[in-house]
Amino acid sequence: MTTILATNDDGIESPGLRALVEAVLPLGKVIVVAPSNQKTSAGRSFVGARSEYFRQMDYQVNGTVLEAYHCECSPARIVLHAFDILFKDKKPDLLVSGINYGENLGTNVTISGTIGAALQAASYGVQGLTVSLQTEMEDHFNYPELDWSTVRHFARQFAALMLEREFPADVDILNVNVPAVATNNTQFKWTKLSRQSYFANHINDPTILSRIGDARCCYGFKKETLEPDSDILAFSQGLVTVTPMSMDLTSRVDINML
Repeated sequence: MTTILATNDDGIESPGLRALVEAVLPLGKVIVVAPSNQKTSAGRSFVGARSEYFRQMDYQVNGTVLEAYHCECSPARIVLHAFDILFKDKKPDLLVSGINYGENLGTNVTISGTIGAALQAASYGVQGLTVSLQTEMEDHFNYPELDWSTVRHFARQFAALMLEREFPADVDILNVNVPAVATNNTQFKWTKLSRQSYFANHINDPTILSRIGDARCCYGFKKETLEPDSDILAFSQGLVTVTPMSMDLTSRVDINML
C-alpha cells in the first residue's frame, strides 16, 4: 500500500495540515507527524530537547482515524525522528508538507520549516511535496478562517502526479504555491526559484539598540527586475507556481575554472 507521511511547520492543530491530509487521504495510507506548536521559519533546523518523544493523538479526518503523533520540536527534527521510529524497515512513498499559511517563494524558501521538513525527507531519498497558500502577513502565525477547497485540489493533483510518475533524479521536491484568489481552473506554471527575496525585513531608523522585534515584514522583490521564468513573477500574475527543487546545492559552475 502507498504510504504518505504528512507534516507541517504550523503545528499539529493547524487547519492547513488537516486540509492537506484531506487532500491526500484518497491516495494511500496517511501517517501524520507534526510539531506540537507553531514552528514557522524553523528551516531545516534540528531543534528539540533530548527528552522529547512522540505523543500519539486522536486524529480523525472524514471519518477515518489516522495514526498521528506530535512532538515539541522543529519540522525537520520530527521528520528525522519519524524515519528513526516509524520507518525503520520501509520508507514512505511520499512526504507532503503544509498547507502553509503564507507563500514560500524565491530565496526565502530555505527559511521555511515547511520546506525544511521536505529537505530532511529528501536526504533519505523520499520525494516531498510542499504546499503553501497565500495569506495576509499578519496571519502567518495564526489560524484564520480560510477556504481550503482550491489549495486541496492542487495538493491532491500534484501528490497524485508524484506518486504516479518517476521524476528526474534531481527533482527532490515540488514546491507549490497557490494565490488566495485562485480557483480550481487557475493555470499552473512550472517555474524556477527567483534569485530575489519575496519577503524582507525593514527597521525604521535602526540603531545598535534596535530589537529584532522592531523589524517589519514587507515584500522584498522588485517586479520590474524579476526573472521571466521565476516563481515570484508567475505568482504575482495570479498563477499557481510549481517549482522543482533539488537537495544538490552545488554551484552550477565548471569546477576546473575555479
